[in-house]
Order: sequence, then structure tokens, then C-alpha cells
Amino acid sequence: MKFGITTFITDEGIGPAELGRAVEERGFDSLFAPEHTHIPASRESPYPGGGDLPRVYYRTLDPFVSLTAIAAVTERLLVATGISLIIERDPITTAKEVASLDLVSGGRVIFGIGAGWNREEMRNHGTDPATRGALMDERIRAMREIWTKEAAEFHGEHVDFDPIYAWPKPVQQPHPPIYVGGEGERAIARVAEYGGGWLPRGGTENLGDLVPKVRDRAGWRVPVSVFAAPRDPAVLESYAAAGVDRALFLLPTHQRDESLRRLDALAELAERQG
Repeated sequence: MKFGITTFITDEGIGPAELGRAVEERGFDSLFAPEHTHIPASRESPYPGGGDLPRVYYRTLDPFVSLTAIAAVTERLLVATGISLIIERDPITTAKEVASLDLVSGGRVIFGIGAGWNREEMRNHGTDPATRGALMDERIRAMREIWTKEAAEFHGEHVDFDPIYAWPKPVQQPHPPIYVGGEGERAIARVAEYGGGWLPRGGTENLGDLVPKVRDRAGWRVPVSVFAAPRDPAVLESYAAAGVDRALFLLPTHQRDESLRRLDALAELAERQG
């Protein structure tokens, strides 16, 4: 089982370039960056983690900018969104950003996606929370057309455009792997459709049973990365036994010295598990 890092990259923590170098130097194989374009001041939607919403949600940098800076100073590290909120993104612009990052990184992109939880946030982007799943599905399908066709077109209920030319095309063929976040039936169906990978959260009940279910539904051995994996060695061993491919440790957002100290501790844990 491989080990990676996920962290909220903000204007108050270690810079993305230095973070990327540090993560690669310590032997982690990937760095996943979450995103929120903004956080509405109303705070109607409850934070899924319970309690007050952590400050990092308000301060997150754009993931594609951060990951480009990271890709520029690393050689092997996989650069990933974890997760990108497709319901808040124009599909034509996002297709170009993903393909451009894949090009400048030399084919090191993982495109982690999700439907989001903050209803006020998505409404500010013109998205109806009740139909966000259908919207996300059409945007992903449209982006796949853009990545794989010389003259791409798409005609759906939520996304509609006549033939367009859009470059660059991704280095990875047919496109960077799409990792789907979530543990529900619809998320599992998306894993089967998009054919990239599954990104369940740490603490998911019956994960050992869900991994084969996801792979059976897809009809192939879908890569599985556990987001915010617990640091309990016994739990990590159970992940490996269940066929999980990667455990992603959540690195709290801190300034440089504290971030490096915490990365050292996580690297030691990963080495002991290896």
C-alpha cells in the first residue's frame, strides 16, 4: 500500500512549492489538494465534521494554481485534486486546466471529484443543490469529450455546446484518472462509469466489504485511495488487507517548521507500515 498526503493549502500555511518538495523528499507518492472557492457567511449548511467549520475552508488556494507550483518543483510526485467541486466549475475551462496541468507535470495528474456539501456555496455558483449530481455527471461527460475528441460537442440538460476545438489534450490517455469521492450507491455507480478510481473517506464503515463491491460493479480492479486515513497502525493494516492501494494522511495546515515536523512523523509511520 502506498502513502500520500492531503492538506488544505492556504495563504496562512507552508507554501505549495516548499510543501511539494518536502512531501516528495519524504517518500510519499502523491499530494491531494481540496478546494472551496469561498465560504458563505450565512453558514446554514452544517459542517459534516461537526462543530464549527475550520478556518482552512475559508483560506484555501485554488488547487490548480497550487498543484502547478508543486509540479514545477517535483519529478515523481502525483498531483491531485481531492476533491474538485465540479458543480462549481465551468466544464470547458476546467477541462483546459486539468489538461494543462497534466501537460506541465508530465502526466502526473489524478482528478479527484465530488458533488460538495455546502448548499449556499453551490447556490452562489448558480447550482441547484437538488440537481447537483446530475449536473456533475454531465460536466464530467462533457469534459471527457473535450479531452478525447478533436472537435468535441455535448448536448445535455445542464451542459450544451456545439463542436469546439480545445487544447491541450491530456498527456495521460484517454485522460487523467477520475477518482470519485463518496461512499453511497451513486458514488459507486460513478466509479464504474468514469473508470478511474475511488476516494472513500477514512472512517467509512465496512470499508473492507465496500472495496470488492466497488470493483465488482466496475468490472475491474479499481484503484482505491482512502482520504484522511487514520494513523492507527491496525486500521492501516486492515486497509492493506482489504486491497486499498493508497492511504492519504491529512496534514494539518501550519507554517513551514511545524508542517515539516508533522510530515516527518507521518513519513516515519508510513515507513513502519511499509
